[in-house]
Amino acid sequence: MSEEPISLLQQRRIEAAVVKPLVQAFEAELGREKTRAILANVITQLAHDAGKALAKTAPDTSLASFAAMSELWTRGDALEIEVLKQTRTEYAFNVTRCRYAEMYRELGLDELGYTLSCNRDGALMAGFAPDVEFARTQTIMQGASHCDFRYRKREP
Repeated sequence: MSEEPISLLQQRRIEAAVVKPLVQAFEAELGREKTRAILANVITQLAHDAGKALAKTAPDTSLASFAAMSELWTRGDALEIEVLKQTRTEYAFNVTRCRYAEMYRELGLDELGYTLSCNRDGALMAGFAPDVEFARTQTIMQGASHCDFRYRKREP
């Protein structure tokens, strides 16, 4: 009997329940700045490793393959996205609703939401396809109306 895998949104909610008291305890011992720096480093390393693992399951590390896997992080209506451009060398979209941000706010983790979620995006792509540049100037988590994701394949 196989079970339906949980969505990434559900996984992040479970992780947040553990991370919140850990961060509070570490901040009491190490201070806020040091704790947040360590947390950011751990999260980006996890994302980079996840990108490498994702690359092993994909047919290739093209932007088309990456875009085809977007269901992994949008599952359960976690994100509403508007694709602006999708070519061999560019993939651009806006996130117009982010339930990850909503969830972190609901859990009282507004300040950590960017580090726990948004901060992963560039590192994930670096692990998946090191030849792709990632840029984003704003996020819903940080109060913007939308998140602007821009990926561009570097030419050799």
